[in-house]
Amino acid sequence: MLSVVDPHIHLWNREKLHYPWMAHAGGNFMGPCEAILKTHEVAEFLADAQGVEVLKVVHIDAAHDPAAPLKETQWLQSLADAPGSPGMPQGIVAYADLSLPDVDALLEAHAAQRNVRGIRQTLNVHADPYYDYVGRHFMREPQWRKGFALLAKYRLSFDLQIYPSQMAEAAELARAFADTTIVLNHTGMFVDRGSVAGWRRWRDGLRALAACPNVAVKISGLGMIDHHWTLESLRPYALEAIDAFGVARAMFASNFPVDRLYGSYAGLWSAYARIVADMTDSERDALLRANAERFYRI
Repeated sequence: MLSVVDPHIHLWNREKLHYPWMAHAGGNFMGPCEAILKTHEVAEFLADAQGVEVLKVVHIDAAHDPAAPLKETQWLQSLADAPGSPGMPQGIVAYADLSLPDVDALLEAHAAQRNVRGIRQTLNVHADPYYDYVGRHFMREPQWRKGFALLAKYRLSFDLQIYPSQMAEAAELARAFADTTIVLNHTGMFVDRGSVAGWRRWRDGLRALAACPNVAVKISGLGMIDHHWTLESLRPYALEAIDAFGVARAMFASNFPVDRLYGSYAGLWSAYARIVADMTDSERDALLRANAERFYRI
């Protein structure tokens, strides 16, 4: 059985917490989302993962109510600490709006939770409203950058969710804050893949980020853009990311339950394993397990 450490999953419970995005889910490039909007705690995740030995996981913020970000973190920590729990999630990447002037107190409160390892604030901006998430260029705002500077104070990494058009700007951010570990989410979310120029922007953006030693990449989320993916349709994106960052700074991840919309957990990890089948044992171990443990300190 394939053994993995999964550094990108989401857990949620709509009866206990509030997720504003679920009220209008499916109105964008992800497609219909009804199938994943049910309770998805550790038991449901492990049911999805049958056929794969999942050793550890990292929960990435699930766009919980931005007015109460600490509530999600405390709930996740309670799941990990519950009697009889397998300890999941071993790592938590929480949400914080780094542009808020009082964000220091929130970061301190997040960091006080034992399994918290980092912060994610979605930054995706796109000229096409169909793809745009936030409509605001946070990386250009001095107040946001002041908040970003606080991450190192609490030894928190940053999960970077952007589009290729934002990669050059993100590389500048990484250089400016070289003491903060940054993990690029979802292989760079290559949505503009219908042209040579689009491919070049993504490829060159990956390399600009990879030139920053504090940046790593998660090969995940490919199904959100390629709803009918196959092993061969995933292969070029995975290999391009590994080629850019090297084996030491790349890791595979599932993005479940979101990517359950586009395939099974076992099928996805099997595809990943087959893509790197000709690598050495140590290289495969790094991509499937060890790098996620190291970057998220789990």
